[in-house]
Amino acid sequence: MAVDPSCITIVEADLGCDAHRRAVTELVDAYAADPMGRGARLPEDVLRRLVPGLREQPGSLILLAYVEDRPVGIAVCFRGYSTFAARPLINIHDLSVVAEYRGRGIGKRLLQAVEQKARELGCCKVTLEVQERNFRARRAYEAAGFAQSVHAQEAGGALFMTKSVE
Repeated sequence: MAVDPSCITIVEADLGCDAHRRAVTELVDAYAADPMGRGARLPEDVLRRLVPGLREQPGSLILLAYVEDRPVGIAVCFRGYSTFAARPLINIHDLSVVAEYRGRGIGKRLLQAVEQKARELGCCKVTLEVQERNFRARRAYEAAGFAQSVHAQEAGGALFMTKSVE
């Protein structure tokens, strides 16, 4: 069942605001606990460092979704730069809606808000990563116009890779 769109509010997080700091911490922790996150809650030391660390990142952009007064969704984004377009971009690092509010249009509204912010900032694109088997999220992203990045057909599609340095 969809939520009445007039009850959904998307705001840019102010990490100087106690309520927003709590919402960010709670929503990121809930996302981490989800099987499509990392499948486990975040350790206490990570939770303590999360908001201060985000505040130190000059390219942080965090959008919160509220249904009435309850925080129910988050988009943690970082501004970057496209060398091929010589313009800024926004990368959605985390996008999550609490389980009981999924399928109600909140993720779609968060994606629309990120896209609007990207336009306001003169960005050339919005990027994201998604788990290969997170079919629900992949369908939502594809419905919003996202596709695997391909710069040249002969090179194939881009893959997201990682290497721990710890």
